[in-house]
Amino acid sequence: MESIWTRTAELPQFQPLEGELKTDVLVIGGGITGILCTWMLRQRGIDCALIEAGRLCGGTTGRTTAKITSQHGLVYHKLVKAFGADIARLFWQMQEAALGRYRTLCRDIPCDFEEKDNFVYTTGCRAELEKEMEALERIGAPVRFVRELPLPFPTLGAVCFPGQGQFHPLKFLAELARELPVYENTRALEWAPGQVRTNRGTVRAEKVIAATHFPFITNHGGYFLKLYQHRSYVLALENGPDVGGMYVDASKTGMSFRNYGNLLLLGGGGHRTGKKGGGWQELEDAARRYYPHAKAVGRWAAQDCMSLDGAPYVGQYGKHTPGLYTASGFNKWGMTGAMAAAELLADMVTGRENPYADAAAPSRTILRPQLAANVLESTVNLLTPTAPRCPHLGCALKYNAQEHTWDCPCHGSRFAEDGAVLDGPANGDRQL
Repeated sequence: MESIWTRTAELPQFQPLEGELKTDVLVIGGGITGILCTWMLRQRGIDCALIEAGRLCGGTTGRTTAKITSQHGLVYHKLVKAFGADIARLFWQMQEAALGRYRTLCRDIPCDFEEKDNFVYTTGCRAELEKEMEALERIGAPVRFVRELPLPFPTLGAVCFPGQGQFHPLKFLAELARELPVYENTRALEWAPGQVRTNRGTVRAEKVIAATHFPFITNHGGYFLKLYQHRSYVLALENGPDVGGMYVDASKTGMSFRNYGNLLLLGGGGHRTGKKGGGWQELEDAARRYYPHAKAVGRWAAQDCMSLDGAPYVGQYGKHTPGLYTASGFNKWGMTGAMAAAELLADMVTGRENPYADAAAPSRTILRPQLAANVLESTVNLLTPTAPRCPHLGCALKYNAQEHTWDCPCHGSRFAEDGAVLDGPANGDRQL
């Protein structure tokens, strides 16, 4: 289940922590958010270090479709409704700034960066596109409506963000990580003000950034209520067409398209982690139907943290966690999301003002419709009298026959058949 990114990039290797370490800022998590945070702090001359439980980019970062865009599905009309046009505009500007930072950095890093238009299409409800266009006009985003798309099925049109980007994420991150102070195979176990206990020793740090995909500290911040996880799948096809841009269905269960070199990356089959969904079978059926002469030469799956309201959680971890920060809930748009979060967190830990802080504050209201769905899912699975159980908060695990894993429908932890933890927030293996 190796992605084309992990097959075609060589990441630097680092030794584990041995004993005590003292630093000003500790970053936990070696995916794109953690690497960017550490790199930005180093650029500012801050004494910092990064610890990673396994290998760098061994999680969702290595399994993305690597689209760099400020268009995060049909999110802007939802943000306008939930927060007002001013906050929605800040969110868009934050993502645009992240896109611009990538453009600048990728000029000097050979990472196959290409400028492409991004399209969010629908096959079912044109009214949603119209609402999105109205919201985008209100916040001043220069977008356009497109009626005809080079996709193998009819659509009702698409909202297009011109001049976005795509790249090879691991080639990009390998270059940034090369000179960073990184400790691999070092798992954070417990946070307390001023220190983090790991399986390799204790790190003393005045400030800590938890960039662990799903925040792993359960007794602060309420992230077990704020977030759920969603799996999606990718096929890499030879002999597929050049679709000329990046495309994604407005529906969470629809398909996405982009090219990388001579490959067409077909994404979809998504479902809430721990629930049933189309998976690779849905994509293989679609490939046979739409591209009968194409050949699948790779497949992988990603897992994304979904917030209650479409915006990520970036900032102070919880009300009672001085010096502890987090970034999570990128809602499938972790490339621009990670860059924006890293800029914001680097400003926060160094005491700089950032105009976008309010657009992603973790302390905002949780009273959204998705909260009820999350609570119901957790309650049902906590009361389900079956084994095995998730060591995170005790929910009943469900067997994923396609991937041969045990998955948690409550918060998205996943385990191999031998009990080894594959995805958090569980912070260790399950008992067999």
